[in-house]
Amino acid sequence: MSDPTLFDALFGAGRHEVAIDGHFVAGPARLGDTPVAVIGSWDAAAVDGDLALAIAGEILRVVEADTGAAPRPIVFIADTQGQALSRREELLGLNGCFAHVARCVDLARRSGHATLTLIHGEAVSGGFLAFGMLADRVVALPDAQVRVMDLRAMSRVTKIELERLQTLAKASPVFAPGADNYWRMGAVSTLWESTGGDWPAMLTAELAAARQVAGQDVRARTGAERGGRGLADIVAREVAGA
Repeated sequence: MSDPTLFDALFGAGRHEVAIDGHFVAGPARLGDTPVAVIGSWDAAAVDGDLALAIAGEILRVVEADTGAAPRPIVFIADTQGQALSRREELLGLNGCFAHVARCVDLARRSGHATLTLIHGEAVSGGFLAFGMLADRVVALPDAQVRVMDLRAMSRVTKIELERLQTLAKASPVFAPGADNYWRMGAVSTLWESTGGDWPAMLTAELAAARQVAGQDVRARTGAERGGRGLADIVAREVAGA
């Protein structure tokens, strides 16, 4: 269950107007003198088309509201069990809704908005990939769980024995769930391991770091530095220089 006191911890009591509407969260906040827009999913949401369009619509609203002014940083909240698994959602074009969200995040980036994702609870599969993993930086809050595909599901899809995948997961973070493994791969920028820190100060520092890398994708290089991805950066550089 998501804890609504999260926003008091992040910004300070009385320094935000984040509203929770079912599985959707959005609203303005302030970090010191800096206004911030908060947008995301809540309470282990199974992201369906309606929620995806709500997230996309709020991103567009923030971009439009800041036209001609200093673009506010956008803090995404990712708390999702993944995409909604139903024939109805697939027939209604859930993949297209997710693609729309991704394009809106790209528009926000090109419009000058620094983006930062906070993983609260769990971040799984398409519900995370469509907006949370696209941010300039990604922070996993204490006890956050991150995975794209459960090893049992991966076994069914790839036809590789589960025991083999479990062995591979011990040696390579690419196969393994967990925020620490995504940190090793560079997909998660920072792990917040304690609930007792000065979260507003920590969040301010993360946003400053997000501004420094805004518009860049440093995940492959970071993953190589952390020993989680040995070849991705090398291959990407060779392709770019070909």
